[in-house]
Amino acid sequence: MTEAFVSGVDLGAFVRQVLVEDLGEGGDVTSAATIPADARFDAVMASRDAVTVAGLPMATLFFQALDPEVFVEQLVADGTRVSAGTALMRLSGNARALLSAERSALNSVQHLTGIATMTRAYVDAIAGTGCILLDTRKTLPGLRVLEKYATRMGGAENHRMRLDDGLLIKDNHIAVAGGVATAVRAAKAAGLALPVQVEVDRIDQIEPALAAGADRLLLDNMGPDTLLEAVALVAGRVPTEASGGVRLDTIRAIAESGVTYVSVGRITQSAPAADIGLDYG
Repeated sequence: MTEAFVSGVDLGAFVRQVLVEDLGEGGDVTSAATIPADARFDAVMASRDAVTVAGLPMATLFFQALDPEVFVEQLVADGTRVSAGTALMRLSGNARALLSAERSALNSVQHLTGIATMTRAYVDAIAGTGCILLDTRKTLPGLRVLEKYATRMGGAENHRMRLDDGLLIKDNHIAVAGGVATAVRAAKAAGLALPVQVEVDRIDQIEPALAAGADRLLLDNMGPDTLLEAVALVAGRVPTEASGGVRLDTIRAIAESGVTYVSVGRITQSAPAADIGLDYG
């Protein structure tokens, strides 16, 4: 288990909560009714699609929670691209326990691998441009640390993890504050020792934001031509980030505008679960 995977979340508590949700008060009544208490289960977890893997350490925790003696062999590392049919993990242990943990383990790997796989597709689409893909805070409640781990496994970098680890002045902040420059000056005056990023959606907001001391610009919902103009105007004074409605078929043109970063909410919001199964044998 890598430190990056466990940082910022109590995985033990998460595993317990998920298993309680799935097992209820009576436990896995089907396994208990059909399988002898001492029966063994040898199985292989494999991907049925070409994917970028994420979440295998999470699956191990679910199996270990119900069978502390389980033997688990992780066959590939998270972040690895694999072809369809690739074995990801072998395990051997108490049949009732492992079958009871199966759904929770697979749900986790399928979800995180789906995110990593979509992320990798976006990273591949901007390869060679020098632009860096960022994720967003558009994550499922309670799963942010895990989902952002999956985006890293797909090759992205994390943007803010929480509201307290970066100042990002958005359009509603600007509206309430009374303007871009006013909002930026107030943020700088707060003395929080954090870089101030400000969202602009018009070219004429750029110079006021920079003059007020913005450390980074988020260029929101600008097309490639407008981004080219914005990047030329900024002229390398601060990093720039393109955001808003970015799709796989548009990200290359956006990245080629010269922005430093492009952020994509879809990689956590819209990634389909990977087709991964656990089969006896």
